[in-house]
Amino acid sequence: MIILENVLSDRGSKYAVAGGLAQTRGEAEALIKDLKRRKKFAKATHNSWALLLPGEPIKADDGEAGAGMVILRMLERAGLEGHLVIVTRWFGGTHLGGDRFRHVQSAVRAYFAEVGIDPGDGS
Repeated sequence: MIILENVLSDRGSKYAVAGGLAQTRGEAEALIKDLKRRKKFAKATHNSWALLLPGEPIKADDGEAGAGMVILRMLERAGLEGHLVIVTRWFGGTHLGGDRFRHVQSAVRAYFAEVGIDPGDGS
């Protein structure tokens, strides 16, 4: 699993991104469980994630409404199947409104860049 901590921060909220190969929902859940074994990630406010499998896109917002869909759409645009991406947020006390979606996108882009993935349409 690849983990990028301190990807960005805004008004006290901090973001990280992690991911790895997963061919089934069970493998994805095992990777998420492994990430949450790290106390810092277990205490995060949100661990939103998505996984694009043939005929079966899977996503979870973990309380960050819409975040899983943002990740999933980016995976679809990049044509990246079988790769779990998890965006973690530690809430800093100030609501970010729509900026939170831009931050999720930035975190996913940072992950794509780290693993050498072309984001497809540039988003």
